[in-house]
Amino acid sequence: MLHFKNIDIEKDRKTVILFRKDSFVASFGNASAFGKEDDYMNWLEEKIKVFPNGFVLVKENNEAIGQLELSTREYTGKHIGYVHLYYLIPEKREKGLGKELHQYALNFFKENHLDEYHLRVAPGNKQAMKFYLKNGMVEIGSELDGKVIRMKGRL
Repeated sequence: MLHFKNIDIEKDRKTVILFRKDSFVASFGNASAFGKEDDYMNWLEEKIKVFPNGFVLVKENNEAIGQLELSTREYTGKHIGYVHLYYLIPEKREKGLGKELHQYALNFFKENHLDEYHLRVAPGNKQAMKFYLKNGMVEIGSELDGKVIRMKGRL
């Protein structure tokens, strides 16, 4: 069984940076677009202030094996949920654990009284695309000059 622990900016810094960089590798083949670590940590700290339960480490047997970054935002005049990051370490992928991360995200969005959520995925990240489609999400268009596909799901 997985446990979800709110991210502690100071204590979890190395882990969240490592996980976020690896998510770029999984999505785009390398972490060159990651940017500056301090910029990411500043962004993360600001988001955690507003959505503390949306930014969590995923733990199994007291070991961090993943990370979720969830918030809400406006999109085309509507308030929606937004998945900034679904992440599991490579050796934990394709073992059925993603459904627990997804359920946590759905509960977060329900608690925020939302009925729709979005995310962006790299077109080359076939494993992620398969997971999102399997969980009922649909493609709604290409963004950032084709670098990502926006997807949406309904609660």
